[in-house]
Formats: sequence, structure tokens, C-alpha cells
Amino acid sequence: MIGFSARAARQFKELRQHYEDRERPEAIRGLIAAMEAAARKIESTPSGGLAAPRPYSHLARPGRAWIKAGRYWVTYSTGHPPLIVGVFYETADIPRRLG
Repeated sequence: MIGFSARAARQFKELRQHYEDRERPEAIRGLIAAMEAAARKIESTPSGGLAAPRPYSHLARPGRAWIKAGRYWVTYSTGHPPLIVGVFYETADIPRRLG
């Protein structure tokens, strides 16, 4: 299974807590399913991601890639082993959240 950086683990936890606070179990299931799908995609083709989400091309970094999983953008390191380093809801202000 793919690991999470401390920052990505915190982002996942905050998203899950947000859904728990709003009593949205279906959103929690969707988040978990998206992370499982992201892990499978990353493990099967680590170099298969995008350089950055289309609207945020300035976020491209060497050694990083992005994939869309469900309603989330996931950024990960492309080294060996790959590591999820960020998890963002699709409508989040990603540049502000990365800062």
C-alpha cells in the first residue's frame, strides 16, 4: 500500500472530519474509495500522472505528479516508493492550500 506524507495524512484526516461533522457517511465512503483508487493507479503506473491539474500548471514540480481520483486531486512523489503528498477536494483552492 502506498504511504502518505504527514501533510497528506493531515489533509485526509481533515476532509474525513469535515464529513463526519456534517454527518455525511456517503462522502466518507467516497473519500476512502477515491484514496484506494488513487493508490491503485499510482502503484500500477507511478509515472502516469499529470505534471499538475490543468488550471494550475504553475504547480508542476520535478518528482511530483497529479491524478484525479473520484472528486479529489491527489499529488504524489514519483520516486521509489511513491508517496502521496497531497489530497484536495476538486473545488478547493489548491494553490492556497499548498502554501
